[in-house]
Amino acid sequence: MNILLTGATGYVGSCLVGALLRSGHAVRCLVRKAEKLEAILDRLDAEAPGALPAASLRSQVSVVVGDASDPSALAAACVGVDVAYWLVHSMDQGVDFERADRLAAERFADAARAAGVRRIVYLGGLGAEDDRLSAHLRSRHEVGAILREGGGEVIEFRASIVIGAGSFSFDLVRTLVERLPVMICPAWLATPTQPIAVDDVVAYLVAAADLPAGPAGRTNSKIYGIGGPERVSYGDIMREYARQRGLRRLLIPVPVLTPRLSSLWLALVTPRYSKVGRKLIDGLKNPTVVTDTAAATDFPIRPRSLAAAVRDAMAREDAAFEGRRWADIADAEELPRRYGGRFDGPRLVDHRHATVDVSPERAFAAIERIGGKHGWYGHEWLWQLRGWLDRLLGGPGMGRGRRDPDRLVAGDVLDCWRVEECAPPRRMRLVAQMRLPGRGWLEFEVVRRDPGPAGGGAVTIHQTAVFDPRGLGGLAYWYSIWPLHELVFGGMLAGIVAWAQGKDGGGIRAAKAPAVEPPRTARGPLPVKSPHEQSSQPL
Repeated sequence: MNILLTGATGYVGSCLVGALLRSGHAVRCLVRKAEKLEAILDRLDAEAPGALPAASLRSQVSVVVGDASDPSALAAACVGVDVAYWLVHSMDQGVDFERADRLAAERFADAARAAGVRRIVYLGGLGAEDDRLSAHLRSRHEVGAILREGGGEVIEFRASIVIGAGSFSFDLVRTLVERLPVMICPAWLATPTQPIAVDDVVAYLVAAADLPAGPAGRTNSKIYGIGGPERVSYGDIMREYARQRGLRRLLIPVPVLTPRLSSLWLALVTPRYSKVGRKLIDGLKNPTVVTDTAAATDFPIRPRSLAAAVRDAMAREDAAFEGRRWADIADAEELPRRYGGRFDGPRLVDHRHATVDVSPERAFAAIERIGGKHGWYGHEWLWQLRGWLDRLLGGPGMGRGRRDPDRLVAGDVLDCWRVEECAPPRRMRLVAQMRLPGRGWLEFEVVRRDPGPAGGGAVTIHQTAVFDPRGLGGLAYWYSIWPLHELVFGGMLAGIVAWAQGKDGGGIRAAKAPAVEPPRTARGPLPVKSPHEQSSQPL
């Protein structure tokens, strides 16, 4: 089918676009910034199975650049479309989101009707109409009603909390559980809900495109409540996450914390979630459970359990992290140094780099000889002290050495590390095996630059320490030893550069390096057209 996807760069939309493409649909995306969609499609390229070349996925995508409330952009986007997905909301825009969502839905319904769109698929929120809904849930229901009043066929799904790597709800649960060993829990934390895994939400959305049409001349609009198999509370979700992370958490219920007071407390504990979190917390007083069996009857989808949803979300985060290339982050070299590094999702990142006029092979040789009898390029007494403490705690310490004095392969033991990846002369990644209140990695990457003044080329050596803290103890550990990290990791990078240049330490340039160019590919950019050009052609 010819599919229009709005909200493609949002959380659910970014998951849905790949599923629609893998189902064989031609997808047109209405986005404000094509660059965000490019990043999503790059990720899909990396994940594409060998049997389906990545280029064939991208060839099924076109894009209209415009705002979802702009009538001309909506009209252009709807031309030639069979099914349109409406996944737009304005809650995080810092505006009157109810009014903004109402206006956008009205204009979208008009554009879809004028273009003859056969079906609209919409994702809203659960909650009983007579339950004095919060502004967020009330707006979600209102948008669904506006779409149905447009006269076309509308399939509306109403979901509760969506569990998935990158979802706001899951990120909020993780942050609270990781940072607070004891939580004072207001009454709304016991409100019944029916969380659902994001993969199950996507499965429903994809299947909605193939639902049988209604009788001729009549619409077949339906509302489906969707959720996982368990009715639990928000507190139960926190306990499940804590269980899988191996954290002991004490939740103390109290009756006096209202959603308003809770939102103020949230702003103190997790300030980056405060803007949207206050609006969502207000809706937690409303039960969000499935009250009918229509979805189970009409769709062959059996949603997974809460435990499986949390496990999948954590595994997806790990998989995304394993594929991350810190040297390819364009702004990594622009960020100022600050105490503790910076957060990247749940992980803390200490990124350093230096540019040196040597070949990639020479730079990588300096990295590959690290550890064992060669040592760690300075501050050896700190490494030995860390190894002694690790042995005291039951860890391997620093005495294991290495298999070969100059070459490493994946799986090799390297003192208190293990080589997770070694791809000369580009990248090496070590995973910590010492006793830690969390998980740690040390990654090196060599990026070729323009030839240096001495000739023969120049490279930037990127050194990144990453720590996934487990609970408040993990955070305390990382920040308390940060001054030692400054000595050890700073000295390590300087030593690697000095050895690469002949052990004299001359010519080290640790200042800002040139920006990393994105990889060049043969596929070319997305076919971006103006609304007027799009409106004259079908998909």
